[in-house]
Amino acid sequence: MNQVVKLWCLVILLFTIGGCDNQKKIIDTKQAQKPNIIFILADDLGYGDLSLTGQEKFSTPNIDKLAMDGMFFTQHYSGSTVCAPSRSSLMTGQHTGHTFIRGNREVLPEGQYPLDSTVVTVAGILKQEGYTTGAFGKWGLGYPSSQGDPNNQGFDEFYGYNCQRLGHNYYPYHLWHNQTKEILEGNKLKQTDMYAPELIHQQSLSFIEKNKDRSFFLYYASVIPHAELAAPERFKQKYRAKFSPEKEFQGTDDGEFYKNGDYGSQKEPHATFAAMVSLLDEQVGEIRKKVEALGIAENTIIIFTSDNGPHVEGGADPDFFNSNANLRGYKRDLYEGGIRVPMIAYWPGKIKPGQTSDHVSAFWDFLPTVSEIAQIKPPQNIDGISYLPTMLGKKQEKHGYLYWEFHEKGGKQAVRMGNWKGVRLNMGNNAKSPIELYDLASDLGEKNNIADQNPEIVEKIDSIMRKEHNYSKEFSFGYEK
Repeated sequence: MNQVVKLWCLVILLFTIGGCDNQKKIIDTKQAQKPNIIFILADDLGYGDLSLTGQEKFSTPNIDKLAMDGMFFTQHYSGSTVCAPSRSSLMTGQHTGHTFIRGNREVLPEGQYPLDSTVVTVAGILKQEGYTTGAFGKWGLGYPSSQGDPNNQGFDEFYGYNCQRLGHNYYPYHLWHNQTKEILEGNKLKQTDMYAPELIHQQSLSFIEKNKDRSFFLYYASVIPHAELAAPERFKQKYRAKFSPEKEFQGTDDGEFYKNGDYGSQKEPHATFAAMVSLLDEQVGEIRKKVEALGIAENTIIIFTSDNGPHVEGGADPDFFNSNANLRGYKRDLYEGGIRVPMIAYWPGKIKPGQTSDHVSAFWDFLPTVSEIAQIKPPQNIDGISYLPTMLGKKQEKHGYLYWEFHEKGGKQAVRMGNWKGVRLNMGNNAKSPIELYDLASDLGEKNNIADQNPEIVEKIDSIMRKEHNYSKEFSFGYEK
């Protein structure tokens, strides 16, 4: 009898162990099936700065191929028309009438006004679901060790510029690796031996390599092609003869603001800008090659876009390159040239290649899209709508309208409602300043203000502006509570 009991106990034990192992395998398999998410954010790249969108003075073959093998969104919008609020919108799923950061407010000596500790970010919700999260490049949403520091906003690893002002300089004195200030010895004084975007890129590739066997979120926030204009010689050589002779830009090459936010001089601004975008294109191609080489491409979605329209600082010449693709406005404008940005989604086996979508979307749609990709319930009080159905060829919910507000240059608001576009300027001085109205279906360049002919549309846009602006003392625009 004892031998029989022992035998049954052994059988039960083996079954239990096997069951536990099987259950663990199921859990591991489920985790492995969570798609990797790579979000590549260019800095001040205009709608027309890609050869696929009409750029003729240089080419972007790797980014073009990403679009050819995936989906290109023709009507995608940034969160704002400058860096910090645009990124805040991206991370929180809220437009700039609601998101916590609405301007590039400085905190000296280094960093910007921080996201609040209560804010829910894309990285935060993915980390809770077991994702390994990494941010590489430019942050701008909270000074080092603040509640807005990337390590306090859901990112396991950060490498790059915490401060977007210091991110103006491509040969900085230091970068941050989590909470450690990494001194770049090759950039001491006036040395320019360590080009920060290349250092950041290598760290990003290493992050992918280290996490190839687990689900990860990589936020690749490049500083290219934001001014200053600076690029490695091997890229400038390609364009030097093409753009010669050049008009030199005289910047800051000495003193307390050298490598401290001011833009350095550049003798070849046109060749350098083309070189910078070419480098960015090469880096996008290397990211794609990395996931393919690791055998994880079909479980990885790559999204590429820009944080706002083209800049005019530091010797940049967006008119020469037609960087805004004949759209009106630049960075710091809420016309199409300031906020309409190229967006590409690539996911082999999921997104059919060679597609173009005119679905109207914006940065605040990224959080709910990520939630749906990772099968997570999105947080409440967001403004976004997942665009995953569009990417997968399914029925897509649409926005009734999109809303922006911007707190520089007198204060501005904009609304996209169907093909109607309303823009209100000088809000800081007059909350009831007139609204300009454009029909984007027939006037994509926003040249003909037809507000007088459409008072009922203007009234609707005015009511949206009042509704979507979340009153606070800091962001009042003169509206009453």
